[in-house]
Amino acid sequence: MKTRESLIRLKRFQVDDKRRQLSQIESMIAEFNRMADELDDQIKSEQERVGITDVSHFAYPTFAKAAATRRDNLRNSAHELNDQLERARDELNEAIEELKKFEQLEERDQQRERTAQELAEQDQMDEIAGRAHALK
Repeated sequence: MKTRESLIRLKRFQVDDKRRQLSQIESMIAEFNRMADELDDQIKSEQERVGITDVSHFAYPTFAKAAATRRDNLRNSAHELNDQLERARDELNEAIEELKKFEQLEERDQQRERTAQELAEQDQMDEIAGRAHALK
């Protein structure tokens, strides 16, 4: 019994850890996308300020080129994190399933113990009733 309780605690910890990892990845993706959107705004602002939107133009702003590169890197990183996010979701689902299995085993054992205890109590009550009946 103690071993199974320890396993259940371990599985709960693993589920919580997987949830934290999932949350961290989601936060990173959101942050990368937010930063990329800000860079998009800065690029547009710089293009409007200079009046040149053609990236191949010789006078295209260096800041806009650098910001576009950074934005693209952030978008690529967010895309790669989406793959990690899917794996993390799968791992979380697997951890939850394992936890459920152990919890169900524990519940069945507890139910068996309750049933056995109820039967033992009923046997005691029957024995007491039988003694009381024999004394009459």
